[in-house]
Amino acid sequence: MSEKKKYELEYLLKTSPKVLYNLVATPSGLSEWFADNVNVNKDNIYTFIWDGAEEEARLITKRNGECIKWIWMSDEEEGENTYFEFKIATDPMTKSTLFYVIDFAEEDEVEEATELWESQINELKRILGA
Repeated sequence: MSEKKKYELEYLLKTSPKVLYNLVATPSGLSEWFADNVNVNKDNIYTFIWDGAEEEARLITKRNGECIKWIWMSDEEEGENTYFEFKIATDPMTKSTLFYVIDFAEEDEVEEATELWESQINELKRILGA
């Protein structure tokens, strides 16, 4: 298996950091734009459901209002040192809300993965009314 490449996407969103954080860090918020349904258990294992298919991810970092990071259980079992992360920041000059997606993909799949994130972020923007 080839090594996955880290990539980062940046989006300017017309919302408050608090509203955005609730949409990216809670199961109910994630269910609005990221997956059909999201559940979390007492061990901080999130189950993401898309069209009946389930993927589990373990929460590894959560800083209130700033970032949330998971590792896919399948990647963890394979010994992959990869994760996906959402970060929120405020541009000091414009006071706009910046949203970052950090993820990993095979070298030849980065473009396809980026397109998938673009689609997800468009849904997030729709939910935000932005």
